[in-house]
Amino acid sequence: MRRYIANLYILCAMLFGASMCLKAQSVLIKGKVIDDQRSPIELAQVRVEGTGFGAVCNLQGEYRLTCESSDSVVVVFSMIGYETRKRVLKNPVDSVTLNVTLPPLGYQLGEVQVNEIRRQTSTMTDVSMEDMKHMGNASGGGVEKLITSQAGVSTHNELSSQYNVRGGSFDENSVYINGIEVYRPLLIRSGQQEGLSIINPDMVERIGFSAGGFEARYGEKMSSVLDITYKKVKGFEGSVSGSLLGASAYLGFGTEKFSMTHALRYKTMKNLLGTLDTKGEYDPKNFDYQTYLSWMPNQRWSIDAIGVISTNDYDFTPSDRTTKFGTSEDVKEFKVYFDGSEQDKFHTYFGALSTTYHFNKLNSLTFNLSAFKTQERETFDINGEYWLNNDGDDESLGIGTYHEHARNRLNASMVNVGLAGESRFTSHQLRYGLLMKMEDVDETMREWEMRDSAGYSLPHSPDRLDLIYNMVSANSEKSKHYEFFVQDTYRKHFNEGELVLNYGARLTHWDWNKETLFSPRATLAFTPAKNENLLYRFSTGVYYQTPFYKEMRDTTTVNGNTTAFLHPNIKSQQSIHFVLGMEYKFRLSQRPFKFTAEAYYKALNNLIPYNIDNVRVVYYGGNISKGYAMGLDMKIYGEFVPGTSSWLSVGIMKTEEKINGGDYVPRPTDQRLNCAVFFSDYFPNTDRWKMTIQGHYAGGLPFGPPHSGREKQVFRMKSYRRVDLGLSYRLLNNEDEHIYNGIGRHFRNIWLGIDAFNILGISNVNSYYWVTDITNNQYAVPNYLTGRQINARLLFEF
Repeated sequence: MRRYIANLYILCAMLFGASMCLKAQSVLIKGKVIDDQRSPIELAQVRVEGTGFGAVCNLQGEYRLTCESSDSVVVVFSMIGYETRKRVLKNPVDSVTLNVTLPPLGYQLGEVQVNEIRRQTSTMTDVSMEDMKHMGNASGGGVEKLITSQAGVSTHNELSSQYNVRGGSFDENSVYINGIEVYRPLLIRSGQQEGLSIINPDMVERIGFSAGGFEARYGEKMSSVLDITYKKVKGFEGSVSGSLLGASAYLGFGTEKFSMTHALRYKTMKNLLGTLDTKGEYDPKNFDYQTYLSWMPNQRWSIDAIGVISTNDYDFTPSDRTTKFGTSEDVKEFKVYFDGSEQDKFHTYFGALSTTYHFNKLNSLTFNLSAFKTQERETFDINGEYWLNNDGDDESLGIGTYHEHARNRLNASMVNVGLAGESRFTSHQLRYGLLMKMEDVDETMREWEMRDSAGYSLPHSPDRLDLIYNMVSANSEKSKHYEFFVQDTYRKHFNEGELVLNYGARLTHWDWNKETLFSPRATLAFTPAKNENLLYRFSTGVYYQTPFYKEMRDTTTVNGNTTAFLHPNIKSQQSIHFVLGMEYKFRLSQRPFKFTAEAYYKALNNLIPYNIDNVRVVYYGGNISKGYAMGLDMKIYGEFVPGTSSWLSVGIMKTEEKINGGDYVPRPTDQRLNCAVFFSDYFPNTDRWKMTIQGHYAGGLPFGPPHSGREKQVFRMKSYRRVDLGLSYRLLNNEDEHIYNGIGRHFRNIWLGIDAFNILGISNVNSYYWVTDITNNQYAVPNYLTGRQINARLLFEF
């Protein structure tokens, strides 16, 4: 009996031990993750599907993880910017080595295009430029045309490349090219004068855009960041295009160590401006040349240089204008005959040099030197005699004359010198930088407007002749800005999901007013393990905008004469951002889509109020208001048509401010609803036809009488509504280089296109001209934008 009990005990122990061994059996999975160039992919995520087991690759792309064995173990490999890969292990035991190659997003596999949509862990969005060459635009700024269709962005003028973001002004948007901030001309007051954007779309490789809550490495603007990367080419490529609005040429050549691109553009909007109510001889001439050189003599050093020369000249001799406005039951006609002309010149020059030393693959230090110079001249003397009538009635409600005069000169230069560094660790990416900016602005301005209505000079004074508006300015400003930033991006994989934290701060000093500012910023993104298609994001930060020359100009008026001076105690405007967002990726009919939504609130302090006239922003010159902006932006993006990218964005927003402690009044950019759509399509069963449609709807903006306080801007403009259509036909397709003989072998593609601008023929309003009738009633005569216009274009790609 004793032996039987002992044997039974041993047998039970053996069975229990075996069961415990089977239950606790584990497997070690290790290996390396590389890209299609056989370079290691640092920080790639490796996890076992359906469990909490996971690991992050080190800086050599290596990983190790231990998990429980089973009949089937699915290992998932993923990294932002790369395709996700899965490997299935059958009954793995002990140790398994698993090396995986992750191809980049959008790679070609035979004749199948594999597309995924990148996860957005920061507020910076990648903007697709896939169909930009097939999209006509009136402003000449192809990239900005795309930006105006993004969530939170609005435009009210197709002639301008400028835009508003979440209640901010045009001046609150920063633009970077290859990490270096670029600038715009300062005196421009209308879209007709603006000319070419500084961004050449032929040279662009990547577009990043943030509508708020952006990182600490981006500088002193309150609303948005547009981050442009110019491309480095390998081999030879080029293009030549021409249209009724201008022409462009692009050439690129590169090797493993050297790359250069050159681009020329010419733009003239003579035909498009001919659709305006004001008729006359329009002669705008806009030209620019850009080059980007990159040289990497060895693995340690790389040198990059950018050069831009831009000349924008605008000559205009008006002849007459006829505008009908009012309601269907009370139509007024405003007719003007002109004498005089306008001549404007905006010449800008920009150059940048960057030298980078790579200590190794993980650490680098870059020295940046850039300079911007602008020479601007605005000259006009225009006299107009006007009549205001009821439509179809010869009896005049008002008759008068006006004379507008300007002699404005501005020279400005900005020089930036800085150091920027980057270091990467297993779970961290550290960025830091120092920058000194030197600005020198010199301005001489004299402009006035005389108005005579019904035989009386306005404003009427019995003892002297007053002008309705006059301004004299002779100022110069020299100052230095010192900036320092540091930021870190931390990634961590938990059983519950993936966490990405970006945090940092900026420290700035301006010697004009001895102001030192500290600006902390942070973004937290979380992707739950249970649903990797879902992402939550929260961003907050303090953003200061140091006044530039225009914001510094204050005025004083004595006996009707206004003189501008620079405010000695002007301070930086402040905006505190709170942005709560989410994104959800999904597939419909095997096509990728992404829905994003962001709710935001911006607390605005030390504001400098302003008025907007066309695209000219006129500031009060003092920090006399505070306010807020709040809203919700939504966007759905994806392949509505297989193989093409389209999107629809909708935003609701409200922004108000208190001026001098008074009641809240709408800010000049207060629009309650904004919608934009970009849709691309092609004809079935052919790759020859491409079509793009871009539509905008923007709610009406506040307005009031000119040269008056914001408290009197109690009216609303008509909503801005516009649809542009672009249609392209591929005359020649030699992408696969199958043409060996004849002239066709030199081309990659030849496209013939036609655009229909404002295809619905909607009369949008840009601003108003105010007139007074014989009974002292005031009428706001709308200044309409361009009408329907057809444009033809031809594109050769080499």
